[in-house]
Amino acid sequence: MPKFGLIGYPAAGSQSPALFRAAYSGRYPYEIIEEEDFDKAFARFIREDFQAINITAPYKRMAADMADWRSPDVERIEAANILIKTPSGSVEAFNSDVLAVARLIDGLDVRSALVIGMGGAGRAAFDACLQAGLKSSFLHHDEIGEDISADLVIYTLPKAVPGIEQIKCRYLLEANYLTPCCPGLPGVEHYISGKQWLKAQAILGYGLMTGEAPDAEAIQRVNF
Repeated sequence: MPKFGLIGYPAAGSQSPALFRAAYSGRYPYEIIEEEDFDKAFARFIREDFQAINITAPYKRMAADMADWRSPDVERIEAANILIKTPSGSVEAFNSDVLAVARLIDGLDVRSALVIGMGGAGRAAFDACLQAGLKSSFLHHDEIGEDISADLVIYTLPKAVPGIEQIKCRYLLEANYLTPCCPGLPGVEHYISGKQWLKAQAILGYGLMTGEAPDAEAIQRVNF
């Protein structure tokens, strides 16, 4: 039986195993490879009978570099959060963060977007905003200051930084689902949580990994 999993460091606290179990009623094994050396983690993925694997920080750029084929999203942002083995033995790279952000912002009444933080998640979010036709800009964490505003702000930093209280927007989408820092910011009208982001990318990404549509309703019911 093929198995699936997650490469990350640290990976403790990841909700991916619970979401994957819910998606397929526990039919497929899902293992965490928590390894400080990405090359060792990737070698285990290749050596063992993994069919596909999720990639989390800080390895998304390394994962893109290791792939034999990269999706257009991955080519643009040079970051991957899914690696899939093909029957021929090659490895293909995808980015379900781009797909998830595109799904979450679709239909919002926004024309401008500001992405804060330009790691793997930030680049994915920025790309999704550009593809949606939004007037898009980005900031690194040391650039936050006064008058930080847009219709949509996407906050991808792992913690609060000075100036965060200055953000003003109609919608704020946060990447961090374990220890979020943006709920309740005074200048935010509507908050979209990292849990919603995580579940959206799971629903869109697991189908790529397995070739089988996941149970989206079961994924949405997972509490954490």
